[in-house]
Amino acid sequence: MNAWARTSRLLLLALSAAVLYGCGERPPIVSVQHGYRGTGMEQNYNPRILASQAALHRAPAAAEPASADGPRAKEVYQNVKVLGDLSVGEFTRHMVSITQWVSPKEGCAYCHNVANFADDSLYTKVVARRMIQMTQHVNADWKPHVGETGVTCYTCHRGNPVPKEIWVAPTASRHSGGSLGDDAGQNRASNSVGYSSLPYDPFTPYLKQDKPIRVNGNDALVKTGAAANRQSTKQAEFTYGLMVHMSESLGVNCTYCHNTRAFQSWDQAPPQRVTAYHGIRLARDLNNAYMEPLTSTFPPNRLGKTGDVAKVNCATCHQGANKPLYGAKMAKDYPELTKVSVVSTSP
Repeated sequence: MNAWARTSRLLLLALSAAVLYGCGERPPIVSVQHGYRGTGMEQNYNPRILASQAALHRAPAAAEPASADGPRAKEVYQNVKVLGDLSVGEFTRHMVSITQWVSPKEGCAYCHNVANFADDSLYTKVVARRMIQMTQHVNADWKPHVGETGVTCYTCHRGNPVPKEIWVAPTASRHSGGSLGDDAGQNRASNSVGYSSLPYDPFTPYLKQDKPIRVNGNDALVKTGAAANRQSTKQAEFTYGLMVHMSESLGVNCTYCHNTRAFQSWDQAPPQRVTAYHGIRLARDLNNAYMEPLTSTFPPNRLGKTGDVAKVNCATCHQGANKPLYGAKMAKDYPELTKVSVVSTSP
């Protein structure tokens, strides 16, 4: 073998190794039976990826419980509109926990004017107050999705002031007349759909708007007006985009929620499909009832390029795990987050 051939072979081997390494899916892969035997419903896991994510999904230890005795926080501190019915000790414990969950480096000053803690001039304090209410709402009113596990601020933030997994509306597609023409809302390299050619914004139709999530239609596409069949191939691609996002967000494949011999059948689907059904509606509820109304509260640098506020999707909580924090029940240690507070109007 001459030098050129040896060099070419080495380059080919190096390239192949790089491709395999980049995919992160070299053997061994662990398969776990997820449905009835013989259905082929298995979940495939890469032990190396799971090991690299272990620290991300490790829930922090709960703070030591505080006494419920003594004066209420709203009687001692000014401008406590949420959690004011906690004792001073319980309230202080909660504030310390939020600091650890959301801004461990920035400390109290991330949300508070430390010269006047009652001051609401920092937008982060106004947002944080609303996020506490949102967390209470999830735990109290969305048990079909979160069950008794519940969520805390840490579920999304993981020690970051801004959760790593959020989304904003993308910029408008290129219009005809450009060198590539109109991209029709797809064919962009976007992490939201696993860098596929699928529509790169599956969130606006389903996690903000209430578009039907369907694949197949029984009627001809030629109908017009109110009777038009909107279950075309294009609509199916948006559905596939959302499904890719959900698969990536939970670190699972299709059989986690579907029986692949009958994707549409609810009777043959695993119970996780019902949980996912409620999860889609939970995300939509939070985006419209909590995030969208805060748009004017955020400064321009915290908004998207279109002036759109950051919103939640499946990855915001799950971050690659089928259950956030592998199902750690953090909320039970913070009962103040499992019931909706009466908002105080006192100064």
